[in-house]
Amino acid sequence: MMVELNHFDAAGNAVMVDVSQKAPTMREATASGRIHVSAAVLAAIEQGSAAKGDVLGVARVAGIMAVKQTSSLIPLCHPLPIAKAGIEFVIEHESQSVLAACTVKVSGLTGVEMEALTGVSVALLTIYDMCKAIDKRMEITDIRLERKSGGKSGEFQR
Repeated sequence: MMVELNHFDAAGNAVMVDVSQKAPTMREATASGRIHVSAAVLAAIEQGSAAKGDVLGVARVAGIMAVKQTSSLIPLCHPLPIAKAGIEFVIEHESQSVLAACTVKVSGLTGVEMEALTGVSVALLTIYDMCKAIDKRMEITDIRLERKSGGKSGEFQR
């Protein structure tokens, strides 16, 4: 089965997809990722004792800001009027990690998967940045789309 990529024209040139004929629909996407950390980093995050301050609070704001900048970072993404962007964190002691999830909503002509993926990536990178003075061995893993709804392709659930 041959899949046609819509970011290329007939000559193979990269193009922004023309969405001008689409009707706006409600679209939502959630992406997740994880950062594995040392016991010292996990303790600093939980106790609020990292030198740079409230790690998860700053990472949440950074992720939301990144969602709004996605079209500036990913060359062929459309700028979207984001209706909601949220970042949630779960500290997992068993795996010594922080799980992050970013959910983005929009009423628009194209989906918000890239925005959700960008938001969770920047949130995790911010945790790394804020804790690297404690331990540089942190590892960011498992960044992926968990679900999306709306648009022509409909529902996706991992």
